[in-house]
Order: sequence, then structure tokens, then C-alpha cells
Amino acid sequence: MKLWESFDKNEIILLILVAAAYLVYFLLLKKPDRLAPQIRILSLLWGVSIGTLFDFTIGGGQSDFYRVNDLNNYEVTDVVYYLLFAPFGYFFFYYYERLKISKRTFIIYMLVWALAAVAMHWILMRAGIITLQKGYRLAYSFPIFLVTQTLTGIYLQLLKAKEKLQTAE
Repeated sequence: MKLWESFDKNEIILLILVAAAYLVYFLLLKKPDRLAPQIRILSLLWGVSIGTLFDFTIGGGQSDFYRVNDLNNYEVTDVVYYLLFAPFGYFFFYYYERLKISKRTFIIYMLVWALAAVAMHWILMRAGIITLQKGYRLAYSFPIFLVTQTLTGIYLQLLKAKEKLQTAE
């Protein structure tokens, strides 16, 4: 793993995005939290896990459809990039609870988050943090994000159901 090819605008923008995401995360923590502490920790871990899994399968390995930062090899700033996923996992869980997502609004919530993920992917492309390759197009990410967001919503529903069972006992 290299330190970085060159420390330029994409690393600076990435650091700014990570700082902003964690700032929002810590500001939301100051509000009365609707998530139990263990759910909050799981949301952070889930965000990193699902994002890293997505990046390692689509962005690397045999597929190698996009490059993160300057190299196709891993750099230290790639770790910083993966840290960006954690607060977004929390945001997904937090707003799911805050907006009281139900069976009727589940699909809309998933669509909005999939579109937001594509928008974030586009921002990362414009900033030079992600470079698409091998004919991969941004539009291909939408169904992938839709599946990952839906799995995340199902995971959260399972966690909530288990939490209700435990409090009922």
C-alpha cells in the first residue's frame, strides 16, 4: 500500500468530505437520538461494511470498473475514503427512524437513498476521487445502490423487530 501517488485536489476534497460527514454525524448525536447505542454502532459498521464490499467487488478484483483516488492499487487515502461510508450508514438509520419509514414509504425511501448515492458517486467522480473504467457508466450504479439500500432497510427492520422482542420480554 502506497502513501499516495500525489497529494492534490482529490485527496483534499476527500478530507473535506470526510470532515463534513463526521461533523454532521457528531451534530446529530447532540440531538435526542432515536437509535439505541448498539444500533448506532451497528449503523456505522454496516455503512463501512456494505460500502467496502461494494467497492471491493465492483471497483476492484476481476471487475475493476472504477479506480479510487490516483492509483488502481490501494493508497492510504483509500482508507480515508472508506471511512466516509460510516456516517452515511448512520444517516440512513437515523432518518429512517426520524421520518418514521413504514411499509408504505419504504420504497420511496430506498429510491431517494439510491438516487442520493448516485449523486454522491457523481460528486466523487467530478472531484477526481473515483474514475470509471472498462466501459462502466454511472447509471449502472443505480440498481446496485438500490439493492444495497434495500438490504440495509431490511437489515434495519430486522434489528428493530429483534429490539421489540427483547423489550417485550
